[in-house]
Amino acid sequence: MNLGARQASGDVLLFLHADTRPPPTALVDIARALGDTRCVGGRFDVDLEGSHPMLKVVGELINLRSRLTWVGTGDQAIFVRRRVFERIGGYPDIPLMEDIALCRALKRVGDVACLRSRVVTSARRWERDGLWRTILRMWTLKFLYLAGVPPARLKQFYADTR
Repeated sequence: MNLGARQASGDVLLFLHADTRPPPTALVDIARALGDTRCVGGRFDVDLEGSHPMLKVVGELINLRSRLTWVGTGDQAIFVRRRVFERIGGYPDIPLMEDIALCRALKRVGDVACLRSRVVTSARRWERDGLWRTILRMWTLKFLYLAGVPPARLKQFYADTR
C-alpha cells in the first residue's frame, strides 16, 4: 500500500481492496468530506456481499463499531489526504492490523469521516470459515492487538484468503 501511495500522483489516496467495489458516488463523497479542512481522511460504510442471511446484520455492526470508534478497516475503502499520509509515515510495516494502526494515527491528527455511502465487499472469508467463527476471530485479533500483542504473532491466526 505504501508503494502504491508513492507511485500515485494525486493529493488524495484511496485504498481499495481488489474484492471491494466503491459506490458510484465515491469520488464526490470523498471530495465533499475533504471539503472540511479539519478532515484528514475517512472510510465508507460497508455491505458484505454473500448469501448468508446474517451478513447484512454483520455489515451494519461493522459500520456501527467503526462509527463509534472512528476506526475503519481495509474493507471499508480508507481514504486520506496525501500530505497527512506522508506526515504520519504511511501504513506501518506490520503484517496485520495495519489498517487499524493507520486509522488510529489519523484520529490523532484530525477529523475522520465516516461516510454513509457504501462499498460492497466480498464475504467469502465469512462464508468459508463460518460467520460466528469469523466474528470471534476478528474481535479476538483486534482485542489482542489493542492489548499489545505483536501483529507478527497475530498473523499466525489470520490466513490470507486469495
